[in-house]
Amino acid sequence: MRSTFTGLEISKRGLFAQQAALQTTGHNITNANTRGFSRQVVNMEASRPLENLGMQRSTVPGQNGQGVEINSVVRIREQFLDKQFYNENKGLGEWSVRRDTLEKLEAIVNEPSDTGMRQVLDNFWNSWQELSKQPDNLETRAVVKESALAMTDAFNNVAKKLNDLSLDLADNISVKITEVDSTLKQIAALNNEIFRIEGLGNNANDLRDQRDVLVDDLSKVVNVTLQEESNGYTIRMGNVVLVTGDTANAFTNATVQAAYPNDLTSGELFGLTYSQANYVTEYKNQLNSMAATLIDEVNKVHKQGYTLKDPATLGGNFFNPVVDPLNAAATFSVSSAITSDVENIAASMRKDDVTGKVIKGNNELALKMADVKNTKYNFNGSGVQKIILNGGTFDEFLRAVVSELGVKTQEAERQATNQKILADQLESRRQSVSGVSLDEEMANMIKFQHAYNAAARAMTTYDEALDKVINGMGVVGR
Repeated sequence: MRSTFTGLEISKRGLFAQQAALQTTGHNITNANTRGFSRQVVNMEASRPLENLGMQRSTVPGQNGQGVEINSVVRIREQFLDKQFYNENKGLGEWSVRRDTLEKLEAIVNEPSDTGMRQVLDNFWNSWQELSKQPDNLETRAVVKESALAMTDAFNNVAKKLNDLSLDLADNISVKITEVDSTLKQIAALNNEIFRIEGLGNNANDLRDQRDVLVDDLSKVVNVTLQEESNGYTIRMGNVVLVTGDTANAFTNATVQAAYPNDLTSGELFGLTYSQANYVTEYKNQLNSMAATLIDEVNKVHKQGYTLKDPATLGGNFFNPVVDPLNAAATFSVSSAITSDVENIAASMRKDDVTGKVIKGNNELALKMADVKNTKYNFNGSGVQKIILNGGTFDEFLRAVVSELGVKTQEAERQATNQKILADQLESRRQSVSGVSLDEEMANMIKFQHAYNAAARAMTTYDEALDKVINGMGVVGR
């Protein structure tokens, strides 16, 4: 015999199931613009049916269905796409940083332009050319001094900006290290909370979304590989374990130094470290090499001539000699003997054999100094390594430096653009799987609403039937 109240129970289960589906749909709609949110669905299944009653086995065919039950509420997420996204996101982070650094270097070098290094060099050589026309003119010598001071100031300024850029990169590295350490701790905490909740049989969908957002952010800063274990995500950077379960290993500057470049191979942190160790250091070397060679060669020529002083006096160092080749540009300066008295600038290479006085109208040294511009030199930089060009003029050397910088910037721009396209494509594919479609959710809402209304109508029908049984039966003959 069937239970009189079975219909009510079936209707109640239908109401509860459709209500849960409606609530989940509302949850999806309200989080349509929440970053990292994965749409959720309610999985329903038919309740376990009951056999018809009988002493041993009922002869009534079929089983009695018991309505619907909620099996689970799950989020729609494709881990394969997540891992692809992490792989491309780290490249985007790295090349974006490298591009930004190279663009800053281009701004510092400021070539080609009318106000860059090449212009002040030309002004210096031209001042010697003018001095050759009036070798005994003090005003022309003053122009030589001022052009030399302008040139050393330009070298000093570029060197300072390169040092500032290096310090900025170091500061950014420290910020990124702190950011990674904080993110790892948050992921470990979420691992623990998710493990606790899911140990009770529930799906921690929203907490999982929060954790995945953190991993998304982390994947742009450092190269990460992810493996989901029973106690949560295990995250590695190369062979370095960053997070396992509820434990986050400390991420410090020492961690980065030990991991670069074998385990730390990509991401913003790699880009910052690489830019500081290679791009900035390399252009410091080029600048220092050029400054050191310029100092040595100008001093060598200047010592061959005579100043305006009587008796005849050979010229001394025009520039202060190089003390530290790795700091030549920053310390590049005109000798105090030149700045204090322009008569100490040598222009003549002859003196009277009888009187021993300098022939002040001679311009051989001024011409020779002007010709330094067109002489090819070996830019060894007094020991500075990784020189871009040997056996060229100063102008050719500067052009080679600027050209190499331009090529590297173009390559970084191309790589950053390509990585952005790839990362955006994968994000679009992830959204097509996990993202919330308002049209789809509204259609689901109507579907669940009708199902809810139908379950409510069924309950009303059963209620009326029970009312007839309870209040309308057995009254005949009263």
